[in-house]
Amino acid sequence: MPDTEVTLTGFLRCRDAADAETVHRHLPAHIELTRAEPGCVSFAVEQTADPLVWAVAERFADRDAFSSHQERVAASEWGRATAGIPREYDVRG
Repeated sequence: MPDTEVTLTGFLRCRDAADAETVHRHLPAHIELTRAEPGCVSFAVEQTADPLVWAVAERFADRDAFSSHQERVAASEWGRATAGIPREYDVRG
């Protein structure tokens, strides 16, 4: 049986302008590094009409690729800088 693709959708919700500035500062490198990961099918983090909210959409080839991504992010500059910013995610697959 082939591995099931994993998708994550949801929102990154900044509490204030300082959180939003942190996202703006660290997001370009986070996107570049994630898209270069083995098994990353697609990855987008886009600011919504609300300047404090970003829509997140991720697709990974399988659970192993998604797990590797989660581990890398937790140890990354992005992960450390944005750890306190609330997230509302739905993971499937």
